[in-house]
Formats: sequence, C-alpha cells, structure tokens
Amino acid sequence: MGRPVVFIPDKVPEEAVRYLETVAEVDYRAWEELPGEAKFLQGLERADGLLVYSRHKLKGPVLDRAPRLKGVCNIAVGYDNLDLEELTRRGIAATNTPDVLTETTADLAFGLLLAAARRIPEADHYVKSGQWKGWLPSLMLGKDVHGAVLGIIGYGRIGSAIARRANGFGMKVLYSNLERVPRDEAALGIEYAAMEELLGRSDYVLVQVPLTPSTAGFIGEREFSMMKPDAYFINASRGAVVQEEALVKALAEGRIGGAGLDVFEREPLPPDHPFLSMPRVVTLPHMGSATRQTRAAMAMKAAVNMAAILQGKRPENLLNGQVWKQ
Repeated sequence: MGRPVVFIPDKVPEEAVRYLETVAEVDYRAWEELPGEAKFLQGLERADGLLVYSRHKLKGPVLDRAPRLKGVCNIAVGYDNLDLEELTRRGIAATNTPDVLTETTADLAFGLLLAAARRIPEADHYVKSGQWKGWLPSLMLGKDVHGAVLGIIGYGRIGSAIARRANGFGMKVLYSNLERVPRDEAALGIEYAAMEELLGRSDYVLVQVPLTPSTAGFIGEREFSMMKPDAYFINASRGAVVQEEALVKALAEGRIGGAGLDVFEREPLPPDHPFLSMPRVVTLPHMGSATRQTRAAMAMKAAVNMAAILQGKRPENLLNGQVWKQ
C-alpha cells in the first residue's frame, strides 16, 4: 500500500511542505492565483488530505470528487468555507489554525483603526501625488484615538488582543459578546455593554465575529443609525457579517464618520465599488494575518494537524469531533 497523498493547491511556506513529506506524498502546487476548477478537482481525486486557505470552498459537489479524502486542514482560523455538516457526514476530519494569528490580526485591526482615524493612506497619497504645497492649519484633520471609546463586537481571542492594544492608548473599551469575560473586565478595565449601548457610546466600533448563519448580515442599517455621526466603523473579521449596502449608505449620507475595512462581501472589490471613491474609507486586501512569521506558523500548524489525521491521531484543532472514534 502506497503512502497517503496530501494535496496543497496554494503557495505555502516550504517548511510545512517539507514536514508533510516525512509522512506523505505531497502533491504541492505553489499557485499564487486561484487555480481553475478543473485543476483543483483533478488534484482532489487522489487526495487523502487537503491543506488549503479559506479561499477554497469545500461544499458537497466538490467533495464528490474526493473519494479518498480523510482530512481537510484550513490554513485560517475562520472556516466558513467548509461545509462542516457535509464533511462530518462523510467522516472527513476538519481543522483550523487558531491562536497563532491572534496577535498579528490584532495588530492589523488596530492599525486599520489608526489609519482611518488619522487619514494616513489619504495623507500618503496627498504627498506622493504632489498635492502638498505646505503646512495648513486645517490640513488632513483627523480624529483622536487616545482617550476615545472603542466598542468591540465579538470578544474572542482577537477581540481581547485588540483591547490590550487599546489600553495602551488610554481608550475606554466596551464589548458585546455572547458571554461576559470577567477576567478581562478585571485585568483590562473593559466594560460589558448591550449592542445598542455600545453603538451609541463608541467613537470606534470594531466588529470581530466569525461568519456563521447567525452573524451573516447582522450589522445593518439599524446598527449604523445608532452610531455617533463622527464614529468610525472597523471590520477585520468577515465581510459578510455586514450589510455592505447599508454601510455605503451610512457613509454617503454622513451618518457615520468613516470606516476601515480589510474584508468585504465580494472579494476582490469590483472597480466601480463606492468604497473606492470614498476618501474617509480605508480599504485593505484581506491581509489580517499577512506577515511572514504568522503565515509560516499557520501553515505549520495545519501541517501538524494533517500529519496527525493521517497517522490516526486526533488533531489538536479538530472542528468536527463527531468524526473521531476513540
């Protein structure tokens, strides 16, 4: 009987590939761009394991083309690209990569807040395009971050890491979550608030929730109408948790002050999207975990999970425990 085959249809750090080669035959395609459907399905046909970024959607019809598949290891903390119910029904283990990207994503989210508040990308373009002719009293006036109120919607690992950064800026942090977090309330001085109160009191509203059926589109016109007219909205979680049309309308009508966005309902943004012509909106290309160190750690964690599955061991980050027989 031959070695199991692991299909990797993405460019990943080489150390993860080398690690998996010790336990399996690795069908590695260092594709930077998304492969066509035919190429992806061809690789799936002989795969016992699949190591992927969340840009690959693993739903029912796709899985029909992978008769040998035993495990899918997402190189991401989010897993809305996986049909967990269908994977479980087929006895296929699924894992993600929590923890290793927490601090890096929190850096990006807080940096996005700073960039939007102080108009940093706009100012950079102003200088580089030759528009800067000298100092003016009202040039590029932004909004203070230190001492402001930050409202965090969804308080998990990343939310907690963002709160620690906000503490360093002397911000008052409110949070709304399914469960209270007494540890951080005591250690960081954060305050639990219902959504309506958080939206009404916050100078910056930051959403950090996973995309699930219950969170899809849960930030919409009603929520934006509760925010202060000079408040900023920050999203570095998933684009589909926000009703984008409602956000565009709130910004266009001046009902909120601005936004910092790393994620969108449709990615990449179409060239005629309203966000691209709004000066008070900072747009990033979904780069929350995009550092060399963190991407390497994510890929290695996924590789370790995959090796465990192929060796008949329960992986550390199993998402569908029902498939594992003790």
